Amino acid sequence: MFGQLILKIRDFMSVPRDNPELLKAQYRAFSRQLPLMYFILLTNTWALAVSHYADAPVWLTVSIPALFTVLCGIRVAGWWRSRSVVPTAEIAFRALTLTNRLTGILTVAFSAWALGLYPYGDQLSRAHVAFYMAITVIACIFSLMHLRPAAFTVAISANIVFIAFFGSSGNLTFMAMAANALLVTIAMMFILQANYLDFAQMVDGRTSLKALSNENFRLANLDSLTGLPNRRQFFARLDEEFLAAQTQGYRLAVGVVDLDGFKPVNDIYGHAVGDKLLIAVGERLQAACGEAHVARLGGDEFALIFKEVSDVELLKRGEKICTALRKTFDLTEANVQISGSVGFTVFPELASNAADLYEQADYALYHSKRTSRGNAVLFSTEHEAEIHRNAKIERALRAADLDEELSVVFQPVVDARTERTVAFEALARWNSPTLGHVPPDQFIPVAERAGIVTRLMRVLLEKALIVVADWPEDIRLSFNVSNHDINSPEGVIRIIGIILKSGVDPRRIDFEITETAIMRDFEQAQSAITTLKTFGCGVSLDDFGTGFSSLSQLHALPLTKIKIDRSFVAQLDERPASYKIVKSLIALSRDMELGCVIEGVETENELKALLNLGGFEIQGYYYSPPLPASELAAFLDAPVAAARSA
Repeated sequence: MFGQLILKIRDFMSVPRDNPELLKAQYRAFSRQLPLMYFILLTNTWALAVSHYADAPVWLTVSIPALFTVLCGIRVAGWWRSRSVVPTAEIAFRALTLTNRLTGILTVAFSAWALGLYPYGDQLSRAHVAFYMAITVIACIFSLMHLRPAAFTVAISANIVFIAFFGSSGNLTFMAMAANALLVTIAMMFILQANYLDFAQMVDGRTSLKALSNENFRLANLDSLTGLPNRRQFFARLDEEFLAAQTQGYRLAVGVVDLDGFKPVNDIYGHAVGDKLLIAVGERLQAACGEAHVARLGGDEFALIFKEVSDVELLKRGEKICTALRKTFDLTEANVQISGSVGFTVFPELASNAADLYEQADYALYHSKRTSRGNAVLFSTEHEAEIHRNAKIERALRAADLDEELSVVFQPVVDARTERTVAFEALARWNSPTLGHVPPDQFIPVAERAGIVTRLMRVLLEKALIVVADWPEDIRLSFNVSNHDINSPEGVIRIIGIILKSGVDPRRIDFEITETAIMRDFEQAQSAITTLKTFGCGVSLDDFGTGFSSLSQLHALPLTKIKIDRSFVAQLDERPASYKIVKSLIALSRDMELGCVIEGVETENELKALLNLGGFEIQGYYYSPPLPASELAAFLDAPVAAARSA
C-alpha cells in the first residue's frame, strides 16, 4: 500500500511521457514563459541584494546574485532560442525533465540565499526577505503552471522553507504571514491542478480536432471507392510537381487513362460489379506504374504523374498499362474483359504549365480513342496544330449560318447481284466563308466535343429529307446519328419530329449509330433504338468490328443492319486476315438475321471476294463517289455499270 502511494507520488511529480502532443505544447509554452520568469526572479533578487548591500557581506549581496544571473542567463538563452524550434516529443521530454530537476535545486538555492540575508539589517529589511520569498514564489508558480511537477516543486519546497522559518520566528507578524502562506499555498495547489488539467484537456481536444481535420482532409482528397487520390488531390499534386520540376529542372510527364468497354459492364452486370472492376483497375495501374502517382479523376478515368522518364520509357509504360488492362478481370460475379486508352504529354518540351499538361494529355487520350483505341499516344506538335485548327473550326461553327453553309451529298448503296441502287447514305459537307471547304472528319468530331453537333444533325437531316421526297419509293436513306442524339431521349424525340414534319415515310430511313454511342450509355441507346424501330425506322450499327461491344450486347439491341468498316475491306483479296474477319462478320449478320452493308469497296477484286463471301450490299468508290442531290436522278436513270464506267 505504502509502495503504491510512493509510485503515485513519483508519477504525479514526474514529466508525463505518454502524451507527445502535451509534451510539445508544454515545451512551446515554456519557450515563451520561462525567459519572463527568470527576468522576474533576477529582478527581485537584485532588488533584495541592493536593499541589504550596506549591511550584508559582499559575497551575499553581489557574488551570489551575480552567479545566479549567469546561471539564469544561460537558461534564458536556451529557452529563447527554442522559440524557433519545432520540437519532437523526445526533445520536449528531455528539456522539460531537465527543467523539472533544476526547479527544486534553484528553489532551494534562492530560498537559502534569501534566508541568509535575514540576520542583516533592520526589521524592514527582514520584512523585505519575507516579501521577496512570497512574491517570487507566486511569480514562479504561475510561470511554471503548464508543467505541474515543476510548479508543485516550487510551491512545496519554497513554502515549506518559508512557513517553517517564519512560523518559528517568534514574531507575531511573521507567524501570521507563515499561516497565511500555508493557506494560500494550499489554495494555489488546487488552482494549479485545475489549470493543468484544463491545459491538458485543451491540448487533447486540439489534438483530436487536428486529427479529425487531417482525416477529413485525407477523405476529401481520397477516392472512397478505390482508395486512390481523387481529382482534387491529383490537381494539387500536379501543381506541386510542376513547380518542383520547373525549379529543379527535371522532366515531368502526365498521363490520362480512360477505360474502353466499362459502361457495358455497368449496364449488364450492375454497378456493384462495375465498382469491383474499378478497384481492380486501380490496383493494376499502381502495379504497372511503379513509383508514379496514380489518381482516379472520376467515373472510369484515371490520371498518372511520372518524373524523369524519356519518351521511349513513357510509351513503354503506356503499353504496359494497356497490356495489363486487356487481361481478363476475374471478378466473383463474372470474368470481364475491357481495355484502356492512354494519352501522355511532357514538360518542358510540350507543356508550359500544369494546366497544359493535363489538357494535352487529355487531348492525346481523345486522339488515342479516336484513332488507335486501346493504345498509348504521346502528345506531339501535330496534335498541337490540330488543337489550334480545331479551335478555329469550333469558332467558325459557332458563328456559322448552318442552313446556308451546310449541304448534303449522297453515296449510293448498290445490290451487287442486280447492280440496282437500294439506298443512299447522306454525308455532310461544310463550306465555311472563313475556312473554305472543311472535311467532315474534321468538323464533325469538333462539333461533338463542343456539344453543338445536334444543331448540325438537325439541319443536315432536314436537308436530306427534302431530297428523299423526290426519290422512288423503294430507295432508302441512310443517315448518321450523333452520339449526343442517341444518348438522350430529347434527341430521339427531335429526330422523330423532323421526320413527321418532312412527310417522308419513316420506313424508308435507316439511322446509323456507332458502337461508341452504344457503349457510352447502353440502356439509353437500347431505348433509343427501340423507339426508332417502333416508329418504323431501320437502325444500322456503323463501322461494325472496330469497337468493343460484345455479342451479348448486340443480341440485346433491336438492330436491322450492320455496316462492315472499310478498314477490313481494303485489299481484302490480298490480306488473309481481313478476308477471315469479313467472312465471320457476314456469317454473323446472317445468323442474327440482320442486313449487311459493306462500305469502302474500291476495286473489282475486292467486290469479287465479297460476292464469294455472300456480301451483296456494297457502298464505295467502286460504284460511285458521294454525289450532290442534283446528280442523283441521272445516276438512278443510268445503269449502274454505265455510271461506273463514266
